[in-house]
Amino acid sequence: MRKTWEALEPGQREVAVQVLRYAVAGFGITAAFSLAYWIVAHWVDPNVSLAIVFIVFNFVSYLIHGRFSFRGHGARDNPGKRNARFLTVNLAGFALNQFWVWLLVKELGGETWWPTIPFLFVTPWLTFALHRKWVYA
Repeated sequence: MRKTWEALEPGQREVAVQVLRYAVAGFGITAAFSLAYWIVAHWVDPNVSLAIVFIVFNFVSYLIHGRFSFRGHGARDNPGKRNARFLTVNLAGFALNQFWVWLLVKELGGETWWPTIPFLFVTPWLTFALHRKWVYA
């Protein structure tokens, strides 16, 4: 493992560290997000549950990813632009997650926990790429 690490170029190491930090932080955030969605979905429509939980976790995600996952990456000189881009990326993730709820719960008649699988294992890859290349570039 160490030889593999040492064989990486400095830029590749930076990306690897960001992926690791994003995976650790993102998995924690996404697991809590998914659990909150599932709990709230017991009382309200699953799509409404997702909207409520998204609003709360959007702030949590912004703080953690900005200060931890992408620490030291890119410029921090234009917070308004970065905030708008962050919101845009997260709204894209929200739209994708709404699609999972619609498809798996409403169309296929699945349980409300079914969308938590793509919440955890599909959507984060899209948002990581967009955060790294566009938000925190």
